[in-house]
Amino acid sequence: MSSSKPPLLWLNVFIFTASFVLGVLVTPWYAYNFGLSWVHFVCLVAAFSFSNLSITAGYHRLWSHKTYQANWVLRLLFAIGGALSLQNSALHWSSYHREHHKHVDHKHKDPYSASRGFWYSHIGWMLREYSHLEKLDYKNCRDLKKDKIVMWQHQHYAVLALLTNLGMPLVLGLIFNDILGMFLVVGALRLLLSHHSTFFINSLAHIWGRQTFTDKNSARDNGILAILTFGEGYHNFHHLFENDYRNGVYWWHYDPTKWLIASCSWFGLSSNLRTTPQLRIEKARAKMQLQMTHKKMASIDACPSLIANIEHEFEAMMACMASYYESKKQLLQNKRQRVLESYELSLLKQRHQQLKADLKQQRQIWRNSVRVYA
Repeated sequence: MSSSKPPLLWLNVFIFTASFVLGVLVTPWYAYNFGLSWVHFVCLVAAFSFSNLSITAGYHRLWSHKTYQANWVLRLLFAIGGALSLQNSALHWSSYHREHHKHVDHKHKDPYSASRGFWYSHIGWMLREYSHLEKLDYKNCRDLKKDKIVMWQHQHYAVLALLTNLGMPLVLGLIFNDILGMFLVVGALRLLLSHHSTFFINSLAHIWGRQTFTDKNSARDNGILAILTFGEGYHNFHHLFENDYRNGVYWWHYDPTKWLIASCSWFGLSSNLRTTPQLRIEKARAKMQLQMTHKKMASIDACPSLIANIEHEFEAMMACMASYYESKKQLLQNKRQRVLESYELSLLKQRHQQLKADLKQQRQIWRNSVRVYA
């Protein structure tokens, strides 16, 4: 059997090599010899944010997973920003990403499988003509083929990529009288940062972090990666609840993409934001905590009575949780339909507050129980 590697994709090799050399070597040399101002930095941050948010909010959460709907203005901006990011068209990107979720970690069916190592999942899969990465027919994106903006960008992607990646630095260079400096900073360095921060989700986010909600795949939650990737670092949550428009589900999670989508809904630019019921999220998190506690107790050969106590506290919290969220559901339903009399509503509110207090207490008992084996 031949062990020769597939042919190189020379265009991709050139783009990745050129952006690396220009961003890492030439840009610092230029800054040292000719200087860069705060204008260069502001333009870099603005262009980097525009291109990456077009990937996270557009390519990923809008088109790949349909977690919300967006009007044509927002979709057009994401299409242009996606071309600026130089990660292929939204149709192509979404098709590969849907295959990734469908076959996550499969050595051959997952386009950028983490099971093949960091280098492969980060960038190696794009450098060679691997047999399982043959040109897709986009059968898994029939819905996107009906989106006129997606198809417009797909058909004119090469032109849009050239116009944005060369045109934007040129215009900024003419405005601020530094064409070469803007090309290096907003063009090359921004592209280098944009590429590798996005690629970290395929590589680092599958090997570095915590499996907070599931261990059925290699995806991890990592707050540091979330900062680098506009909220995409909460990857374990995303792989279990991929139809949620949020990756950082809790209020303290750094997820600018989530905030952007929610903010756009205030102005009618986005709608039908999909979320996972909180009860499902809490159950998944608690089950993983129980599973990890079982493993740690097994490693120290804990006595059966301790194991039984942990399981009892878990079941008690699950019961409290179910009652609390059912009460919350009833309150929300009454708020919409106003089916209860004021007296009945008052009793329901009192019961809801008591259930909230019970759940808070039971959660603390559960935390104390599992903390011993953390």
